Order: sequence, then structure tokens, then C-alpha cells
Amino acid sequence: MRAKTPAEIEIMREGGKKLARTLDILAKKVQPGITPRQLADIAEVEVKKAGLQPILKGYEGFPDVLCISVNQAIVHGMPGKKAFKDGDVVKLDLTIGYKNLILDSALSVYAGSGEPPADVKRLLEGTKRALEAGINAISGGGTRVGDISAAIQDTLDKHKLGVIRDLVGHAIGDKIHEEPSIPNYGVAGTGPVLPAGVTIAVEPMASLGDWHIDTASDGWTVVMRDGSLGAHFEHTVLVTKNGAEILTSL
Repeated sequence: MRAKTPAEIEIMREGGKKLARTLDILAKKVQPGITPRQLADIAEVEVKKAGLQPILKGYEGFPDVLCISVNQAIVHGMPGKKAFKDGDVVKLDLTIGYKNLILDSALSVYAGSGEPPADVKRLLEGTKRALEAGINAISGGGTRVGDISAAIQDTLDKHKLGVIRDLVGHAIGDKIHEEPSIPNYGVAGTGPVLPAGVTIAVEPMASLGDWHIDTASDGWTVVMRDGSLGAHFEHTVLVTKNGAEILTSL
């Protein structure tokens, strides 16, 4: 974790906008009948078109440009050939490089023709609001990691969601994963101090059931042990002097 220079911050702003537009294009294509494999192929074209580097492809052996996780799979899903069905909850997680700096963002999409069932709506809305709460808890340089973690946990608890404890947010920029880790549960006023100028990935992950997870037989896909539906939202955020700036929003 290090504070970025003004020039680097401007690069990350530009790259973050490109990432956000790319992820928005992909999210709008999530519908019953399309396969994760087809979506990943589209992602590869869009990433290249935007002038971004597909950082995930080949990272520690991961074979694709983005992670696509469906239903009880919560993160790190490998794009397969099984088409999305009506009612699936699809998580898209895209990490890109831009001019030697790295940004990360994720969202969850309901692949259905109508309104999602009440529980699914609670899952999606609650996890997205937890992301907003975590970012809003950043009061500027001097914010502690626990302030973010506590705000996320409080929001997820209010929505009666399982708080995933073994997966965390993190600092980002020079590498995909940098210290410190940013858990999605914790106590305000505790943990490492975040100076102004650092960039972090805030990423609440939650489920409709318990919080325990396992890794699938493919060695990558992380799934909910109890088979419950999971959701994941993420932004790369700049800690400013007096607050926070989302770098990966439209």
C-alpha cells in the first residue's frame, strides 16, 4: 500500500471509467440462454477495445479475462458452457491493468425476465448497500480499516445476510492484492490506518445462508458450503484528504 501520485491517480480515474463502461456492457448481456463462455469471449474483445490489459488471464493460472460466478458460486468462477437460466444470480468480477496500474470491480446481476423473488432482492440490494456504506465510512486520510468493515457488517446484518468472513477486500494499484486486507466484518476504530492517496478494493460478499465457503473441484470457484445464493459487489476507491472517490463508477 502506498499513496499514489497525482499523475497516477489521474491514470486510475481514466482506467476506472473504462473498466466501469466495460463491466456495464457485460452486465447488460447477462440473460437466460447466453453462456459464461460466450460472455467471457465478449469481455476479451471489450477489454482490448477499451485499451485495457486483461490482468486476470494467466494470473496464478486463471484461464480467463474475468470471473463469472453463478448462484451458490460467489467468486472466482471459471466461465463454462452451461447457459444462464431464468432466475440465476450472476457475479461478474473484472480486474484490469491500465498504464501499469491495476483496478478491480464487481457486480451481481439477476438473470431473469421479471422482478427477482423477495429473498434475492434482499440479497442484491443489501450487498450493494453494504458496499455504499463501506465507502461512505471512509472519512479521508486516517480512516481505519475497521471503520469500513464495521459499516459493511452492520448493513449486511440489517438485511439478515450471511457475512462471508474468509474473503476480503484489499489495497490495490501496483498489484492485484496488496496489504492491508479489508474484511467485511469488524470493529470501528480498529485496524490499519489508511493514508490519503492510497487505493483500495472494497468488496462485500454475502449469502442468503451461512457464511462458510469451500473451493470447488476446479480449484478456483468458491462456493457457499450450504448451497445458498451469494452476491458480490466491488469498487476500487481512492482515499482522499476528506473522504473517498469511487474510481470504477460510470
